[in-house]
Amino acid sequence: MTMDTEYGYGVARSAEPRRHLLPPVLRAPFEARTFREFGHLLLSLPISIVLFCWAVTTVSVSAGLLVTFIGIPLLAVSLLGCRVFGVMERARARALLGVEIAEPQSARSRGGLMAWIGGVLKSGVSWRHLLYSVLHFPWALFAFCTALPLWTVGWTLFTYPLWQWVFPMYAGQAGLQLYGDDHHTVYLDSPFEIALTSLAGLLITLAVPWLIRGLATMDKVMVIGLLGPSRLEERVTELESDRGVVVDTSAADLRRIERDLHDGAQARLVALAMDLGLAKEKLTEDPQAAAKMVDEAHGEVKVALQELRDLARGIHPAVLTDRGLDAALSSVASRCTVPVRVEVDLPGRPVPAIEGIAYFTVSELLQNVSKHSGASRATVDVWRAGPRLMLQVGDNGRGGADATAGSGLAGLAERLDAVDGILVLDSPRGGPTTITAELPWRA
Repeated sequence: MTMDTEYGYGVARSAEPRRHLLPPVLRAPFEARTFREFGHLLLSLPISIVLFCWAVTTVSVSAGLLVTFIGIPLLAVSLLGCRVFGVMERARARALLGVEIAEPQSARSRGGLMAWIGGVLKSGVSWRHLLYSVLHFPWALFAFCTALPLWTVGWTLFTYPLWQWVFPMYAGQAGLQLYGDDHHTVYLDSPFEIALTSLAGLLITLAVPWLIRGLATMDKVMVIGLLGPSRLEERVTELESDRGVVVDTSAADLRRIERDLHDGAQARLVALAMDLGLAKEKLTEDPQAAAKMVDEAHGEVKVALQELRDLARGIHPAVLTDRGLDAALSSVASRCTVPVRVEVDLPGRPVPAIEGIAYFTVSELLQNVSKHSGASRATVDVWRAGPRLMLQVGDNGRGGADATAGSGLAGLAERLDAVDGILVLDSPRGGPTTITAELPWRA
């Protein structure tokens, strides 16, 4: 997908989805995904046996030695071994199951052997790895004993017409024996029985890949739930990332304000001071020239005041503080280059921080519409849905907006994410474009 403008509006070019001649049920037995997941299930049993034996043996021995000093370090070594196996299991899941799993937090220690032992024993990650070591063995045994026999039986019966000749030639019997006792035997040797056997094998062969995917999904759940980072760790990481975004955004805003003051109002005020100084010198010599210079300085004062008002509106508009989102967004819409319909349906006012983010989100999206969309009209809708504040900006422009990294929409999405917000883009080629933002109400 390509992007022609800073804010992400452009012509979207996406690859055509790959078309297959066969339906999924017929492709599944031959797809690489099926073989990878089948290989994962086969490898799980020997690995889980080793891991189970390690966990049960070392934990049992360390539990028996807890009355001595040796038991505690041995228990830490046992948990560490489980974590080492966890590294291998995550790598195996990435390679064969195609699931991305973040590395969990390492055991924290501030130096020294005892600190390291304490960090391992107090870490919830270590105990979740131990739980995986114990629980995964029975599941791996079940999955192995289910997938391998069905896979083998399916392909064996399906290909039976190709190797049925082996029985009369080398085994001295008519075909595959279905039943036999002291009185009579039943062989699959007639053309109808051979065809029926192959059909049964085909049905099993077509069904087994979906069974394998179900078993592999359970493996994914266990690996992600027990070997990946906990939700608390993920939330801490997310908050740390969001804090970085907020700090970078604040620093960029401060630099923008400093630049606007330096290049705008400050420069005008410096020039104004110089003009007034010259006017003061000419006041006695040439009163008319001095009056003209004072009049020009008066005009510069008005321009500087207007620039300061615009700058203050960019920091936090007074109309937003005094009258809320409805009036503030109507003011923004009036400055848009295309007609904008604004509808705000709110039972009250969210917290000031969220209200300010909502205002600047709509303001930036309307600037996007003005500069890059080619639209003839736009809409802004604001409402509350439970604990969330919903914003939606739409236009009838050319569409093809792109929220990939580096665009203005990507930066806006990062700002919303910093406060647990969401930005959803719907902009097909040719339009229309609808951008929905969701923010927490937090009232």
